[in-house]
Amino acid sequence: MIKFGKTIKLFLLDGEPNGRMSCELSNWTGKAYKIPRKQIKESTDRAELQGTGIYILFGKGDSIGRDLAYIGEAEGIHKRLLQHLSSKDFWNEAIVFISKDDNLNKAHIKYLESRLYEIALEVNRYDLENGNCPPKPKISESDQAEMEEFISNIGLLVNTLGFKIFEELRKSNQTQEEKEKSTFYIEAARGANATGQSTNEGFVVMKDSSIAISTTKSFPKNWEKLRQELIIRKIIIQQDSKLIFGKDYLFTSPSAAAAIVMGRSANGLTEWRLSDGRILKAIETDKE
Repeated sequence: MIKFGKTIKLFLLDGEPNGRMSCELSNWTGKAYKIPRKQIKESTDRAELQGTGIYILFGKGDSIGRDLAYIGEAEGIHKRLLQHLSSKDFWNEAIVFISKDDNLNKAHIKYLESRLYEIALEVNRYDLENGNCPPKPKISESDQAEMEEFISNIGLLVNTLGFKIFEELRKSNQTQEEKEKSTFYIEAARGANATGQSTNEGFVVMKDSSIAISTTKSFPKNWEKLRQELIIRKIIIQQDSKLIFGKDYLFTSPSAAAAIVMGRSANGLTEWRLSDGRILKAIETDKE
């Protein structure tokens, strides 16, 4: 499939990099606004925020690596955000999506809310503050196609604005050839048998990978702490006599991933190998 470049226009509404921001994608009728919590009240000057749209609230969670989000819809966006100032205290930024041609109706935004919740839940990067999955209304086939395109563009802009709530940890639609070229393996002592892929964000250890059942005496304390947290959070679970990843997990580096898998200090660039035996370092530097 041929990939095409896209033009995104960012405008600092107040001339400040950490203030309010609008975000537009070329040839799309949607528009995004990124608004810090402390500037919600003063955003009454934005007439477009008085209409119908979808919004996402973002905040920091207590767990390491787990931020919080709430996905909602409203026929009066600004009014709803004002209500959330007193009802929800976890969030510090909001991203709002509207239609520049006022083409979104109540059924549309309810559909968007439900689908975005489903995607965020499946991707599982954020803890969602929504109580339950919002119900999905029935809309026409043509409207559904239009909303799915809207969702695709929401994902692109949210990611561009720095929030990967809808971004898969790794591509799920790879061909067999692509998988063979991008999947690395570790098989080592004490039951370590894992697969992983290098991404633009770091290194993903894949679901069902097994890790060493124990660690060495010299295992660094910071890795031991991370290992125990992953077990507490049930990202690593016990299955029969093994410890396995219950879901894909993103590490900041191949070495961090290798250390947790092997239960000892490790250089991920040399420990992770393709099925043909080539190490990750050789692939990254184009050396055989």
